[in-house]
Amino acid sequence: MSAGARRWVLSRLGCCTMLELRHTSQNYGDRALLKDINLRVAAGEIVALLGPSGSGKSTLLSIVAGLQLPLTGSIWFNGQKITQVPPEQRRFALMFQDFALFPHLNVLDNVAFGLVEQRQDKRQARATALDMLALFGLAAHAQQKVWLLSGGEQQRVALARALVTNPRALLLDEPFSALDADLRANLRDEFRTRIEAAGMPTLLVTHDESEARAMAARAVRLVDGRLEVMW
Repeated sequence: MSAGARRWVLSRLGCCTMLELRHTSQNYGDRALLKDINLRVAAGEIVALLGPSGSGKSTLLSIVAGLQLPLTGSIWFNGQKITQVPPEQRRFALMFQDFALFPHLNVLDNVAFGLVEQRQDKRQARATALDMLALFGLAAHAQQKVWLLSGGEQQRVALARALVTNPRALLLDEPFSALDADLRANLRDEFRTRIEAAGMPTLLVTHDESEARAMAARAVRLVDGRLEVMW
């Protein structure tokens, strides 16, 4: 990313700080799924969360996003407790493995969607979305339907949509699992560079250790409901 593009992103996203989970626990039925989880993610840092299927990775991400409450413990951002704050007020961006793009909208309106939902004027929302698409090299595709794009292009649209709403943190749930190996490798470095430039604390859920090592400054693993430091 050029210095000018970096400054543009930082001006849009502002300065974000620490995301924290403190003594967070959750059950799945009668089973203790998460046990006394403590985790800090700094501004511009990507922390990878690994573990086998069913270990609680997506549950932990949902708790951070505000989609469910923890059984015990709390979530903090910038020194403020946000455990009871609803997801739409947290201003965290959650990006899924299936991209969750709207097939009936073109690329531009997919990226502008969140801004329109925030009651921004549609013309201004589209102008801002077009600026973001230009950063990702996708401005020429603005009027295309998303299903006409390649998998890598769709993934870039999904990240552009996540960033354009000025999120305070980014939560990634297996973001590359739907892509082939070569495309995953090409996109990991690009995503890491853009996330670090945006200055957001980012939590990356993945089952792929090589992906975690390619993107994350730190990694932890969920084992029997508890976090173990990997590096």
